[in-house]
Amino acid sequence: MVQRPPSAAVLVLHGGRETGTEPPPPGLLNLPGTRMRPFVRALGRAARTAGTGAGPASASASSAGPALGSSAGPASATGAGSGVLVRQVRYGHRGWNGDRADPFHDAVAALDALREEAGDGLPVVLLGHSMGARAALRAAGHPLVRGVVGLAPWCPPGDPVTQLADRDVVLVHSNRDRLTSPQASQSLTARARRAGARTCMITVRGGDHAMIRRAPAWHRVTTALVLGLLGSGSLPAPVGAALALPATAEATEGTLDLDLDLGAGAGPGGRPPTAVPPRR
Repeated sequence: MVQRPPSAAVLVLHGGRETGTEPPPPGLLNLPGTRMRPFVRALGRAARTAGTGAGPASASASSAGPALGSSAGPASATGAGSGVLVRQVRYGHRGWNGDRADPFHDAVAALDALREEAGDGLPVVLLGHSMGARAALRAAGHPLVRGVVGLAPWCPPGDPVTQLADRDVVLVHSNRDRLTSPQASQSLTARARRAGARTCMITVRGGDHAMIRRAPAWHRVTTALVLGLLGSGSLPAPVGAALALPATAEATEGTLDLDLDLGAGAGPGGRPPTAVPPRR
């Protein structure tokens, strides 16, 4: 059976350290990478559900990096169109490492490999956590990238935002994060909006940096955001409204509360009660 090319892709970038030139440990010993596996599984399940009315397709989960060699094992699922490909980016080094910005270059290499494999028309959403979110934001200027979903992102105030023009950017941050700053995330959404991006921030009350507290809520809202930005699912309506704000909007105008603004369905036990049509 000939496998059809994917209609969209998600590249998943895990966290890391501020400095560290050694390679990440393998397999489950790479705790930041292991932390993202439930998100990969949730995306696969959601793609399968989204595709039940669109005919059979395949969504595979694999590891990707500067060289897209080995796979984490394909997981068959169903997605919209010809399927949603989900890949975890491999890093050559554990840390960001100052001006070297190593994970950023790994992300660009993975995007270039996807472009060579699937062509220029493949829409991609970058999903990153902590340092991985910083790399995703930096790599968003790549021609394939449609949007970025950043979880507990590391957003230093001097990082550039011009590469985010004409991209959808949604940052999800706990108000109790002690490792990265939710205030810095909110500031970045405003700076990026002024630079031409469509931005939104979602606050997860009572969460934590590792996304262990309220884990089901993190998984559900992230899945809805990623597939919504890809056009493979419905985007929560308040997020769509925030993305449509003018460039002059204040940072607080584009900031949503997971429970108050997205409703109980976005937290444990359900799905957002209202949605906007898939983005195309």
